[in-house]
Amino acid sequence: MSVHKKVVSESGLRMLKNVREICIVLPETLEHIDGFGHTSFRVRDKPFVIMGENEQGTSLAIKTLHETQEILLQEERFFRPAYIGQHGWTAIYHSEEFNWSEMKSLIFEAYCRTAPKRLINMVHDH
Repeated sequence: MSVHKKVVSESGLRMLKNVREICIVLPETLEHIDGFGHTSFRVRDKPFVIMGENEQGTSLAIKTLHETQEILLQEERFFRPAYIGQHGWTAIYHSEEFNWSEMKSLIFEAYCRTAPKRLINMVHDH
């Protein structure tokens, strides 16, 4: 089992910058680094995105509906992360073919699953 640590690689930091740009526009989203070094993006202290690194690279875990998770896991590039996978989290390792428009919509879905309705309505009103 490989342990994830803080995002420090050049490609990981680029990925983190892109994720930050997606999350920063979502109301009341805060970036948090936990005791393990994982970077998460949270709303009301509930994470909807968690990033970390290990020898396999930088991973992005997103809170998904179980139906979305089932669909994504049919593709080799997605995997069910340890400990949180059974709670609907789906993860992907960063690669050169990374599809940012797809990730943006998955991150938005994760935010909508986590945030209170009032905040979600603020996003839709824009």
